Parts: sequence; structure tokens; C-alpha cells
Amino acid sequence: MANEYDFSCEEGVCGPLTEEEMRACCDLVLAEEGVERPCMVSISLVSDERIRTLNDAWRDVDRATDVISLECERPDDPSLAPGEPCELGDIVLAPNYIKRQAASFGTTHADELRLLLTHGLLHLLGYDHLDEEEASQMETREEELLSLMPCDAPITGVILTLHREDADE
Repeated sequence: MANEYDFSCEEGVCGPLTEEEMRACCDLVLAEEGVERPCMVSISLVSDERIRTLNDAWRDVDRATDVISLECERPDDPSLAPGEPCELGDIVLAPNYIKRQAASFGTTHADELRLLLTHGLLHLLGYDHLDEEEASQMETREEELLSLMPCDAPITGVILTLHREDADE
């Protein structure tokens, strides 16, 4: 059984990757992470205003951000029957925010979205970046995974995982 993806796009919002490209990115990450159970993932492309509202509601940070991940189940959850699909969770991306961010980091809009989709999926699989050690591990894994994807340019030196902007508060 294959992984299932539910794509939604807020009216007036579009991203640089097709649904097929996002599906391939997620399938690669899940396979490379050794996930054998079929997973269901919701991927939403939203406006800066919508992601700001979600960021405020879920993280108590009242500003727009690039990606938010909302975990539901883990593939290794013992309560799931063998072969039962795992409802992994939701990945919410803000393509306009990501496009501006890509310009500031010298990457393409498509590559930045690939990075943040990978980042969001790794969160659903249990990765985090609450401290420097976790952030370093997650950044290394992101670079490894991105090196296996068809990107516009090699992506190295990933430094986006630690919520450094929160330190300003």
C-alpha cells in the first residue's frame, strides 16, 4: 500500500512544486527514514496571514512563519495494527513567505520549499530542534535527504531548523 497525501491550496496561493514533486519528496524521506507502514499526510499551502494565525494558536508566536507541522500518529505506534496506515499529520507551508526567505538565503523558491517540506515531515517523524544538538542532527539529516532529491542547486549548510527568531522575544 502506498502513502496517501491530501493536498490543499488556499485560494490565491500557489507554490513552485507540483503535487507530484511534493509526493516524491515525501516518499523519499519516508523511505530513507525506514518507514515501512503506509502513511497519510496532509499538505496545505496557505497565505502568510493564515500561517500567522496557526503559529499564534499552536506556538503562541504572533507572526508568519515558513512551515508548521502538526503530528497525529507515529509509524511505530504499538496501537496500530500491522499494515494499518498511520495518520502521520499535517504540514502547512506558506509559499509566499518561503519565496521571500529563499531570496534572502540565495536558494530558489522550489529548493526552499523542498527543504521546508522535508523539515516538516521530519518533525512528524519525531525530529526536533529545541537545542543546538537536536538542531545539528536535524540539519545534517535534511542535507543528506536533500542531496538525494532533484534540486535546482546543491543545498548545503542548512541552518533553518532552530527557531532562532524566537530568541528575539
